[in-house]
Amino acid sequence: MKTLLAGKTATGIETYTLENDNGMRADIITYGARIQRLFVPDKDGKLIDVVAGFDDPEQFRDDYGTYFNAIIGRVGNRIEKGRFCLNGKEYTLYKNDGNNHLHGGKSGFDDKLWTVQESEDGSLTLTYLSADGEEGYPANLRVQVTYSLSNDNALTIAYEAESDGDTLCSLTNHAYFNLDGDFETALDHEIFINADSLTDVDDELIPHGEILPVQGTAFDFSTPKKLGRDINSDERLLKIARGGYDFNYILREHTADEAVAAAYSAKSGIAMSVYTDRPCMQFYTGNFLSGFTGKKCYHYQSAFCMETQGYPNACNVPSFPNMTLKAGEKYRTSTKYKFEIK
Repeated sequence: MKTLLAGKTATGIETYTLENDNGMRADIITYGARIQRLFVPDKDGKLIDVVAGFDDPEQFRDDYGTYFNAIIGRVGNRIEKGRFCLNGKEYTLYKNDGNNHLHGGKSGFDDKLWTVQESEDGSLTLTYLSADGEEGYPANLRVQVTYSLSNDNALTIAYEAESDGDTLCSLTNHAYFNLDGDFETALDHEIFINADSLTDVDDELIPHGEILPVQGTAFDFSTPKKLGRDINSDERLLKIARGGYDFNYILREHTADEAVAAAYSAKSGIAMSVYTDRPCMQFYTGNFLSGFTGKKCYHYQSAFCMETQGYPNACNVPSFPNMTLKAGEKYRTSTKYKFEIK
């Protein structure tokens, strides 16, 4: 396995390549600590790039609000009305999603130039210091993300964070996948999500604490099924999310060795399994992809995201597990995407 500095743009965006002994390759860029490319062998042994994005790292600076394959923070997903209370004080955040705060605000972690701290065979560690008051969040938060590529064709993302004061922290990665690599459609992919319920949302996709069972509904992926099978069902939530999925699934209790989600494409033969210690996962079907050209021409529902996370809007819903990171405490979590041929 190896990790190499593969290039640097005029504005300082560095590209690092991680490669394992099987030829699987991940290109990581320092802008947003993003996955630029992820090459996986298909059933014919051909390496195909299974994540969306751009060939030129500079193009990610204007990614049309897609957050392509970026680290998301300080808080992934939506915060109602861009505000929360902590230790008796109300904090106001930037509203970049209508009345609400989304994925860290106007200039979240996806829009920052990260620093490479360490580069070893098969892994890369990047850091970012989010200053007190950035996007409205309190305290200085130091974040570290490590990408590791193993010889069993698994890409692991390990997150660490520490703050000098109480703040909010709930990190994720916003990777867009299409296991065929052509990004024609994601609807033919077979999807599994190890969950019995999801968090209900209002018309602005904000959860308020209500939990919905998924058994027997269009949202049930506990038995693998094609993504497109029920996506056109006459369901209130599907209509709210522009005719697709964009919902937080509450994962069943699981160990580190149990997949919480999976995807499979018969066309390429590639299967992807997701492992995490997080309690939830946002399943999103590219409902806001709007027909622009990057590495491919991306359009409505040509990709899907499996974003492991804490409970969305937990800072405003007392019944949800807290997302507060106390001063001096360590935030640690990890997610693994493993690829194989079926």
